Amino acid sequence: MADSLPTDALEFAHRLFDAARAGNAELLLTAIDQGVPADLTDPSGNTLLMLAAYNGHAELTDGLAVRGADVNRLNDRGQSPLAGAVFKRSTDVISALIDRGADPDAGTPSARATAEMFGVELPDVR
Repeated sequence: MADSLPTDALEFAHRLFDAARAGNAELLLTAIDQGVPADLTDPSGNTLLMLAAYNGHAELTDGLAVRGADVNRLNDRGQSPLAGAVFKRSTDVISALIDRGADPDAGTPSARATAEMFGVELPDVR
């Protein structure tokens, strides 16, 4: 059995996930710039970008994408960041993700299917 991570490392990871949910770009982007993986995931497979996107933080979502976070990475339930933003009707986040190459057909349900279910119009995909 592998040794567990030190308590301070786990607390730091929790702070980063909380920062993504709260939109604390200063803390989170500084941590990424200093070497924290941009695709750090929580126990449910949610990335920092997924949490920022789902909570409506367009600038942070874009900042994470610029730093290499995968805009198409699915969580353990097969959900994409774009589908989450569509579900929350966060038009700024939807645009930021589309601009950074998010695939509207990725995930289950896809962002396209979610948009149809909830009557949300997706921007043109380039």
